Amino acid sequence: MGEGGDERLRRWRLVLGGGDADGTCWAPFGRDAAMDGALTALYGGGAGGRGREGDRSAGLGASAPSVARWLGDIRSYFPASVVQVMQRDAIDRLGLSTLLLEPEMLEAVEADVHLVGTLLSLNKAMPETTKETARAVVRKVVDELEKKLATRTRSTLTGALDRSARVSRPRHRDIDWDRTIRANLKNYLPEFHTVVPERLIGYGRASQSVKKEVVLCIDQSGSMAASVVYASVFGAVLSSMRSISTRLVVFDTSVVDLTDQLDDPVDVLFGTQLGGGTDINRALAYCQSQITRPADTVVVLISDLYEGGIRDEMLKRVAAMKASGVQFVALLALSDEGTPAYDREHAAALAALGAPAFACTPDLFPDVMAAAIEKRPLPIPDTASSGRGPREGIL
Repeated sequence: MGEGGDERLRRWRLVLGGGDADGTCWAPFGRDAAMDGALTALYGGGAGGRGREGDRSAGLGASAPSVARWLGDIRSYFPASVVQVMQRDAIDRLGLSTLLLEPEMLEAVEADVHLVGTLLSLNKAMPETTKETARAVVRKVVDELEKKLATRTRSTLTGALDRSARVSRPRHRDIDWDRTIRANLKNYLPEFHTVVPERLIGYGRASQSVKKEVVLCIDQSGSMAASVVYASVFGAVLSSMRSISTRLVVFDTSVVDLTDQLDDPVDVLFGTQLGGGTDINRALAYCQSQITRPADTVVVLISDLYEGGIRDEMLKRVAAMKASGVQFVALLALSDEGTPAYDREHAAALAALGAPAFACTPDLFPDVMAAAIEKRPLPIPDTASSGRGPREGIL
């Protein structure tokens, strides 16, 4: 068999994990044997990670040193994106969460959003000797996210704030041609194939005073971990813009206002408590009580909508806020994880109120906020990022 065929056999052998059923008859050696050992420790022998009796089985041992060695091995053999997936699988499949309470373990892992979510869920159980290391891990991830997301968010929303102030005698560079043409369609001259723009509509320029108020209302139940991380970073970015007044509220069955910590998203994250029940109605009641300028306010609810509170009251609050002029946005998730699990009945009820609920990636979030500020239709994705059919899982 040629070189290409050998490479295919090699790859299939590493995927299938050996055993009589894999059919490759290819034995790993050298570096490949070490990679196979690292994969076997997590996923076990045999196809699908289920070995028969006598086959190798998954297991990293119960000690931190053996796990630390394994973490070092996979970082040597695989790219960072694969390492992050394997770490996540190790935490989920092998119950390694408690080992993350040890500083030497935290120093060995590849930091990402999911690891931050795990650390936040362990926050209350974390010993003092580990907390500083954990904060350093969270700080690294937050700084990277802020660097990635801040520039585009600020530029997109600054433009939206500028455009939200319409003027009737704009300078040429400030003319909103789309609205101007639509406003002057009655002046269309068919013989010249043109529209006479008797009335110009333009963008105003936002001053440095506060123009919009944004309330981020974040469900901190365990399934929303990645959303909490991203929302905290976006909250910090929004609060740095002088023309936006930002409030950040997290909730489970109780409500906590973390607005005074928005200058440091790491403090915000360690102020959350992932897990517990959900009372969306109570959280929205608090947010509603903080609104002073409804027509200039955007409320963003980030939740899977599994309501443990009073459902009808929750929907009445949303309807009341919208009727008062509040722009209400419901995000089922703010993450790259694809279509989330969510309460379909509550999502349908919100959609009937004119507040469609949909999952949003971090890259799309600035555009969603810009549309809400300008009171335009929200840019709802046509397909779920998990690869499901058009609009499946999105209302």
